Amino acid sequence: MTSADEDLMPESTSGYKLSQPKQSLAEYNKMDENDESLQRYKRSLGLAEKDLSDPNDPRVCIIQSLTMESPGRDPVVIDLTAPGSLENLKKQPFKIKEGATFTMSAQFKVQHEILSGLHYVQVIKRKGIRIPGGKTSEMIGSYAPNTEKQPIYTKKFAEETAPSGWAVRGRYDVSSSFVDDDKKTHLQFDWTFEIDKDW
Repeated sequence: MTSADEDLMPESTSGYKLSQPKQSLAEYNKMDENDESLQRYKRSLGLAEKDLSDPNDPRVCIIQSLTMESPGRDPVVIDLTAPGSLENLKKQPFKIKEGATFTMSAQFKVQHEILSGLHYVQVIKRKGIRIPGGKTSEMIGSYAPNTEKQPIYTKKFAEETAPSGWAVRGRYDVSSSFVDDDKKTHLQFDWTFEIDKDW
């Protein structure tokens, strides 16, 4: 693994390891099948419902879109399922007004198995150099495969405030990844944003 790849991994918690190997949904549903309270708990998680997994698509986590919301501005939605969308992210920068508060969110689907400990990790660079505090990681959580009751998941990230002042204006390059507790990368992409005086 290169240092750039390691940069896009969440920070490790010393001594933490998954308690058991991954199992299929069928195996989870058969576990403790004589324990009614555990069966009720599994049903509350949606494990007993028919999931919407596509048998022709082996991916476990499918990031469908990213949205940026800021007061006084229409949401900016990036459809990551559209052909060429990842390539266009680097070519067409987001514009962020200096000093503006904004919130990012991700919409995604889970299929085939339980997804444990999904994180969003990003590294921000300016002119090729990582900025101070430029690596952030946010825990998204653990999710069962989507069902008809829950066809898509949305995770809203913590609110951020863009820096302000002439010195911070300009273009920034970002590398982002969605990684789970098993260090499996579900999506990795590069994008750019510009901080400007106005939207």
